[in-house]
Parts: sequence; C-alpha cells; structure tokens
Amino acid sequence: MDLAIPDNVLVDQGKAEGNDADMEDFRHHVDEISTKVDKLEQTLNEVEQFYSTTGKKQLNTSKGTSVAKDKDKHIANFKKRQQDASLREAAATKRMQELMRQFGTILRQITQHKWAGPFMQPVDVVGLGLHDYYEVIEKPMDFTTIKSKMEAKDGSAYKNVREMCADVRLIFKNAMKYNEERDDVHVMAKTLLAKFEEKWLQLLPKVDEEFLQEKRRKEEEAEAQIDMQLAQEAAHAKMARDLSDELDEVDLYLEELREMVLQKCRRMTTEEKRRLGTALTRLSPDDLQKALLIVAENNPGFQATAEEVDLDIDAQSESTLWRLKFFVKEALQVQGKSAASTGDTNHNNDNNKRKREICDALAKTSQKRSKKLP
Repeated sequence: MDLAIPDNVLVDQGKAEGNDADMEDFRHHVDEISTKVDKLEQTLNEVEQFYSTTGKKQLNTSKGTSVAKDKDKHIANFKKRQQDASLREAAATKRMQELMRQFGTILRQITQHKWAGPFMQPVDVVGLGLHDYYEVIEKPMDFTTIKSKMEAKDGSAYKNVREMCADVRLIFKNAMKYNEERDDVHVMAKTLLAKFEEKWLQLLPKVDEEFLQEKRRKEEEAEAQIDMQLAQEAAHAKMARDLSDELDEVDLYLEELREMVLQKCRRMTTEEKRRLGTALTRLSPDDLQKALLIVAENNPGFQATAEEVDLDIDAQSESTLWRLKFFVKEALQVQGKSAASTGDTNHNNDNNKRKREICDALAKTSQKRSKKLP
C-alpha cells in the first residue's frame, strides 16, 4: 500500500494557513485512506470467514508463525501425497479388478454346480405360494441379482469383493433359514455354501491384503487433507498478519494526518462561527445528529443523544469547528440535490421536534453570549 502524501499537498498545507481549499485536500486525502482501510477490513473479514467455516479459531501468534513458516512444507507434502495417492489409486483399481476376476471364477464354479438352479433367479414367492416369505426373509438375494450388481456402472455396483461375498452367503443362508434342515433346498444350500467358503478361503489372503492397502490409502488421504488444511491456515494466517500490519500503519498515518490538520487549523472568526451555527439549523435531523456526534468525539462530557442539548459553538476546539464546517457543507449539498430531485421538504414529526430542540439550544447559547458582551 502506498501511503505517501504528494509533496505538493504537504507544501500547500504548510503555506496556505487558513485556506479552506487546502483543508478540503486534507479531507479528501483522509477519505482516500479510509476507503483503503475499508478494503483491508473486508479482506480481514474473508480471513475470519475462512476460520469460521472450517470450524477453527484464528491461530494465535506463536502457532500462526510456526504454521506460516511451514507453509511451503505443507504445500509440498500435500502435492506429493496427491501424486502418491493417484498412483496408489490406480494400482488399487488394478488389484481390485484382478480380485473381481478371480471372484467371478469362483461364482462360475458355484453356479455351474448341478444344485445351483434354485438359487439363480429371485424366489417366485407368488408362484410357489410362499405367503410368509417376506416375513421370514428380510433381504432376498440370488445369483442373477449379484451378476447385475457386478456389471452395474452406477452407485448400485459392488465396491469390493467383500460385498459380493456377503451377498453369495446371503443366498444360501436365506434358503437355509426359510427351509427346514430335512428339505432338499436346505441341504443344497448348505452344501454349496460349504464349497463357496472353501474357495473363498483360497482368495481371502489377497482380499485381506487389499483391505489393509485400502485402509492405508484412506489414512494417507486424511493426512493429505490435513496438510492442505495447514497450508490454507498458513496462507490465511500470513494474510491476517500482513493486513493487521497494514491497518496499524494506516491508523498511525491517519493519526499523523489528524495532528497535521490540528496544527494547520486557523482560528475561526466570530462571523464564521455564527454562519456555522446557522448552517447547523438547516441540516436534516439525521445529519444534525451526526454533527452532534462529531462534537461528542472530542468532548466526552457532551451528551449528543440527550433530551436537551446545549451546544456552545464558542466552546468547541478549532479542529471540531472545522470538521463541523466541512461536514455541514457536504451534507447541505447532498440535501439540496435530494430536495431538488424529489421536491419533498417534509420531515418526520419526531425528527422535526428533535431539530427544533437543538436549534433552540443554539439560539439560547447565542443569546447568552450576546448578553455577556460589553
């Protein structure tokens, strides 16, 4: 951020004591800095929003510094883990396809058995008159359904061979559960289940190894996410610190400007004070309240929101008077444009009452001052 004041402005401010145009230059320059401050604050709000949406508090100074120093490290780790994860995922996909192929071989061996016929299609509940079937069997299963899920391309497809194994077992266990032990279907299901389990045991070591690989892959993915989160935190922590430093710099600069303005302010003449008091009475109720708040900034004892306000123009500091003057000038210009465009000069009754009270207070103060004059 470039906070330098143009040299010609500083020179003019030093030479043109009491010049309203120079004071306007100061005011516009302050407005420019204030706009920059607003933008910085918006960025800070974005940083705060990051921490609120991620459910984390802002990092304290020590932790923030530590994380920021490791920013590049976290980013590098995250990228490397991303690359490794892609390679592992490709390898895992290849291994899973091989497991599926081997499991398919087992299925073909089981389904080609002479007793596999009753289990190939869904149970014909209606045709066989099995009225209580769905009361006994919670999840029907058959080999045709398994084959359809193996070939599916959507969310219904099997994710791994363990799911396929569970459904094959379900086919035979359903049959054994619904049919009594002496029934042929029960005996056939029990025999085929034993054959399946024997073949499954041969494949199980590879399945277990794949399970462990998948577990490690998920753990590494979680670690990669942590690295990404830490990198984001580091970036936002640095952004917050940089913005905070810039805000401190701007605040310091504004304070310097304020001191310069105070030094350059000439004393207002009695006539200028009178005109200022008159101009205050022409303000809208809202602007009048803002003007009173300006007075209150440098006068803690002044009650800007009190029921009755006693504003002594002569008792105000020169900086307050000049701030009031510039505020009143701009407010009346805006007020005039608004009145010209709308033609509406009526105000709220309550606001008018407030305005009359303040105007009366100004008039009383002016009368008191006049009586004290010799």
